[in-house]
Amino acid sequence: MNIIMDDRDCKTVENIFRTNLAVKKRERVIVFTDDYSTETGEIARLVAETGAKFTCDMRYVEYPNTGCHGVEPPEGMWAEAFGEGVYGKLREKKLLRPLLAKKTTGPQAREVERIIRAHKGEAADVVIALSYFSTTHTRFREMLNRICGARYASMPLFDAPMLAGAMTVNWKKMLERTKRIANLVNKCEGIEISTPNGTSISFSKRGREARMDTGIITRPGQYSNLPAGEVYLAPLEGTANGRLVLEWAPTRKLKKPVTLHIEKGVVRTIEGTEEYAGYLKKKLSERDENRNIAELGIGTNNRASRPDNILESEKISGTVHIALGDNSSFGGKVRTSFHQDFVFFRPSVKLIFKNGRERSLLKNGRIFSGR
Repeated sequence: MNIIMDDRDCKTVENIFRTNLAVKKRERVIVFTDDYSTETGEIARLVAETGAKFTCDMRYVEYPNTGCHGVEPPEGMWAEAFGEGVYGKLREKKLLRPLLAKKTTGPQAREVERIIRAHKGEAADVVIALSYFSTTHTRFREMLNRICGARYASMPLFDAPMLAGAMTVNWKKMLERTKRIANLVNKCEGIEISTPNGTSISFSKRGREARMDTGIITRPGQYSNLPAGEVYLAPLEGTANGRLVLEWAPTRKLKKPVTLHIEKGVVRTIEGTEEYAGYLKKKLSERDENRNIAELGIGTNNRASRPDNILESEKISGTVHIALGDNSSFGGKVRTSFHQDFVFFRPSVKLIFKNGRERSLLKNGRIFSGR
């Protein structure tokens, strides 16, 4: 496969460095990918080549794929992103293995942070993660942002059509739209969601902040998907109840729906004869934490339209997505090497406030402006 970009695509890639990340000439930039998808790898190389015009320090890295979203990148990426000083100390103190397995104890986690803080000046300034499998929900990404102040663009499953579609959104207008929705969601304590396909779920968000994914990654410590466009939060663990009727896997329409039955914050049973139901049963049996209702997201990108790629479909304006597994990187308490989103179309979303007042946020996939 040889990807050929027209002038508009080239401008979109340049805007990743100019508009989305505002890269400066002396900043250290890493573009990395894995070996799962030839197309994603080719795009990563094209992005790195384009980025060389914006910085004097551009590095391109490829590693063997991890096989699942939310798995920590392999050892070599830690050396590339955090520097040899961090990598050497983590190996010396035998902290890499539990870190990569997301099984560090409290004292181990504090020692990892101490080491990274002591060497944070060696870390990359900007990371563009074009691996097929997502690194968004990893300690790798979270500590690069929080401790080192790196700016991080996460682009799992990215493919060429996104350059002419969701990546051409008016970033300023989308930011304003996303901010309005986040402000509303942050005033409520509970959320109820229903869709025409039979999905019905409710949960508490008490004490949880609704955050924004806007594609503007210009300040130290910021991260975002590209393409971007969502408001997202970690539901309070143990409070979700209902059912999710899946019609789409992350990259294809299911032949038959798969139903997840939710009780007290976790998936209790999976119903369906589709092959994907078997895959999910296997993943959820690996660790109880994988059953967690980890995320609610609300799409805000009016240029996103494709339902067959979860990176884009979860950004479609007026959709919601719900994820299972890890939520530790955005306010939750569950840490596991698994995070999988599912998109739901034409949702109705009701916000429940502390005083019992209710407000419709979405009705049948449309923003509802009434009270």
